[in-house]
Amino acid sequence: MFVKDRMTVNPMTIDDSAPIIEAGEIFRKNNFARLPVMHDGKLVGIITQDDLLKVSPSQATTLSVWELNYVLSKLLIKDAMTKNPVIVSPNATLEEVALLMREKEIGALPVVEHDKLVGIITESDIFDAFIDLMGLKRIGTRISIDLEDKVGAVAQITDLLRNEGINIVSLALFHHDNSSKELSSGELVLRLDSSKSEFIVEKLKEKGYKVLHVATWN
Repeated sequence: MFVKDRMTVNPMTIDDSAPIIEAGEIFRKNNFARLPVMHDGKLVGIITQDDLLKVSPSQATTLSVWELNYVLSKLLIKDAMTKNPVIVSPNATLEEVALLMREKEIGALPVVEHDKLVGIITESDIFDAFIDLMGLKRIGTRISIDLEDKVGAVAQITDLLRNEGINIVSLALFHHDNSSKELSSGELVLRLDSSKSEFIVEKLKEKGYKVLHVATWN
């Protein structure tokens, strides 16, 4: 799955010469948390709600409402924005983006292609993709299996389910630290298009697999 499949195309932007109160109004009216900042049609920064708080007068200020509004009207987006933000290509994978967001501790990335802003991708987009990838909105059974470190272990389980006519909605393998769990390489989590949880568990146990957790959802 790629950034271009999940990003917001042609996002709302703001010019770097606009007053910061304009960004505040956009955030309030549209429930946004951030905006790409443009100058002469090119991306030059990104501004967030937190950036506005950092440059706004403290709540303990003795300024009157009129004085406060005057001060804010003089502050421009370029005075508060993050310059030269981290960007990604629309052809980057969601895995790359998730890792980049985690490492940089940022919640959104402008998407740029050929020096042109074409979108923005946020942590919410990543969460939504994960939900779809794991099939969390579909009914069925979730089974966690303690998977031994041996070649073909996953294939054996998928073959077993295929032979029983059970469709796999999603499959994920979460690796454990071998130093703390010597006999296991990880936990295999299956979401199955079936409500026959007891039957499936019995078949898995017959083949010697250790079932860690079972849940059904609708």
